[in-house]
Formats: sequence, structure tokens, C-alpha cells
Amino acid sequence: MPTNIVRTNGWRIALLASAAFVAGCGGPAGNATAQTSGAVMTATPPQPREPLAERQARAASFAQWRAEFRTRALNEGITPQVFDATMAGIEPSSRVEELDGAQPEFVRPIWEYLDTAVSDTRVASGQREAAARAETLRAIEARYGTDTRAFLAIWGMETAYGAVRGDFPVAASLATLAFEGRRRDWAERELIATMRIVQDGDARPSELVGSWAGAMGHTQFMPSSFHAYAQDFDGDGRRNIWAEDPTDALASAAHYLRQEGWTPGQPWGMEVRLPDGFNWTLVDPNVRRPAVFWNEVGVRTYGGATLPDHGAAALLAPAGAGGPVFLTYPNFNVIKRYNNSDSYALAIGLLGDRIYGGHGVQASWPQDVLPLTRSDRREVQQRLTALGYDTQGTDGLIGPNSQTAIRRFQSANGLVPDGYASDRLLAQLRAAS
Repeated sequence: MPTNIVRTNGWRIALLASAAFVAGCGGPAGNATAQTSGAVMTATPPQPREPLAERQARAASFAQWRAEFRTRALNEGITPQVFDATMAGIEPSSRVEELDGAQPEFVRPIWEYLDTAVSDTRVASGQREAAARAETLRAIEARYGTDTRAFLAIWGMETAYGAVRGDFPVAASLATLAFEGRRRDWAERELIATMRIVQDGDARPSELVGSWAGAMGHTQFMPSSFHAYAQDFDGDGRRNIWAEDPTDALASAAHYLRQEGWTPGQPWGMEVRLPDGFNWTLVDPNVRRPAVFWNEVGVRTYGGATLPDHGAAALLAPAGAGGPVFLTYPNFNVIKRYNNSDSYALAIGLLGDRIYGGHGVQASWPQDVLPLTRSDRREVQQRLTALGYDTQGTDGLIGPNSQTAIRRFQSANGLVPDGYASDRLLAQLRAAS
């Protein structure tokens, strides 16, 4: 097979006439998007064959997109050799399209999610890694000022401490997402960032594998996040988040958190107790108060002590008034910049604490309260709006506007205004309609 060799900043890239050099992976959200980090990543199964005419039409359409995108990439400074090496042999993946289009109707209760995310097995594995890499972890913490518990837990959540890093070629995944068109601008930017990783000499195209959405390495960085935050901690001249040795990846996650606002010496949060008759309008991520305030209104640590002063904090009740309550500090929101999910940030905080001997969740979860399906959540929004509590949309996503509407409905009907969307709330709305 004829081969030409191009050297780019220390890496030799073979330009193959017919074989595929595929860069690829999908993963951690970075700044821009929230991904499903921590999910199991599997190989793409064989796909059913489309009829010949459909395959030909699809191939022609993809070729047209590829040619137009090549012009855009070269205008962004990607060399023709790197573009061609990265894109060689790539075809759109129906499996990536399927995963991108998946809109799960059912949602796992948070207690089931945390049981898996903060399992005894994951804790034990984290403790082994913490002991084996203690010196390296201390050095990373000292350089970046980010708590070891946070970036070690991210490693455990994202890839089970490097055991499940994904095997989707990043460039193929991102090319599919760009070609499919729903998030074309975003996917093209990430694909150009992927090519720049190759062009800068940080990785060979064949190393760039990961999740179906483009996240890579031990801590699942998107390509753009790699450029913004990746670190060469071991000093070998490469920011190698893909190596078997996770040192650069752990340092990169620590750097990410610090650059996104991590406050050294401040915890992510803690589980607390609320007094009887507590004013539930204060349980709101936008209501941030100092320790003296929370102590004055009767909030206590779960063990009953007065709250320590770690700065302004907000209360979070992820399962409503019937479940555990947490006091969260700004570092909790920094974790959410890695993956914009309260459940994910709780899992990271709790996993890190347990690895180093802390407690898991101590209060009981309301396991008799069922989470809502997506269609149920739409119905909640529709019924609230019809009753005069405008949710500003009926997309099935319970965000701040919907939570405010739920609280208003609950307050008007003598219910605890916890803003929690559950099967009980839906029953109450149906009764009121």
C-alpha cells in the first residue's frame, strides 16, 4: 500500500491511499455542553445495510459536506495533510446518529443513580488508586489547588479509573454529528479542534478514541476542552490524556476545575438537617447565604452540630421535602461546569468523600415517590400553565421556570413548596384541573 509521510511537530502521520486513519471519541462536556458522563461506552455493533440507492445518495451527500468542511477547516489553519489523514476512510455512523437522537422517556430516580455512581466497588477502586498514586495526587493538588477528592472522583465517574475509556473514533463521531446537522456548528468546531490536536503533535490520529459524542481520555475531555485545559504534568512534551498512565489526564481535570473557579480549601457541600417548620422557599440554588444565617434559621450538620463557615452556600433537596438535603458551596457549581447536572455533582462530591473515609448519604430517600417520564413532565408543565402558573414552555425539562411555577402552585394549595416534580405532584395537578 503506497504511503506518504508528513511530519507535524514531532509526530509522523502516514497518509494512506485507502486505509482509514480515524480520530475519534466523545465525552466530557467541557464548557459548552452537558454530556452523559459516566455512562458505559461500548463498541459500535454491526449496522444493518441500507438499500443501495440510499447508501449512494447518503455517500454523495456526505462527500459534499466533507468537501465544503475541508475548505472551512483549511481556512482555520488545518493543513491539507492533517485533514486528509484524520478524515481518511470516515463514513457517517448510524450508531452515533441513533445515540445522539435518543431521548429517554424514563428517568432513573436519583437514589438509583447514586447507588451505581457511588457504589462500594467504585469507592474501593478509588481507595486503591488513591493509595497507589498518593505522591502524584498530592503533587497535582499542590500545583493547581484543586481538592484531590474532586479530580480523582471525576476519573472514577468518567471512565471507572481508566477501565472504560470508549472506543468510538473521535473524528468519525464528530463528522457524523456535523453531517447529521442538528449540532453542526458545534461538531465542526470540535472536529477542527481534533485535527489541531494531531497537528500540534499531542496525539496520533489512531489514539483519538472515546465516547460516541467526542469525549476522550481518562477524564473524557472534548477536543476544545483539551486545548483550553490539558496539561503536560509529567514533562514529556505531550499533553497525553490517552496514555495508560493517567497523570496528565488527572492534572488536566484538576486544572479544568481550578480555571473554572475552584476555591482551594472549600468543600463541595455537606448533608444537613432542617428544623421542623422550615421555610422551604429558602431551599433554592439562587438563595446563597453565609453560615451565620443558616445557623440562625436552625440548619445543622447531619450530626446535629452548628455549621462551619466555608462561605456562602445554598440548600439543595434533589428529591424534594421527603428526602436528603445538602448545603452546597460554590465548588459544587464548579463541578457542574464539568457536567451540568445536580446528580452528577452530588455523585462526584459523595464519591470523593467516601474514598477518603467520609459518609455517603445518611438520610433516607423517598423511594415510594416515583420520578416522572418525559411525557409526564410535559403534562405537569401544561397543567401548571393552564392553572395560571406559567412554566415558560412545555419541553418536558424541569428547569428553574418550571420549579418556580411548581412552588407557586404548592404554596397556593397548602403544600410544602419544594418545587419537586413527582408522581404525587402530577396527581395533585390533575385533581386541581
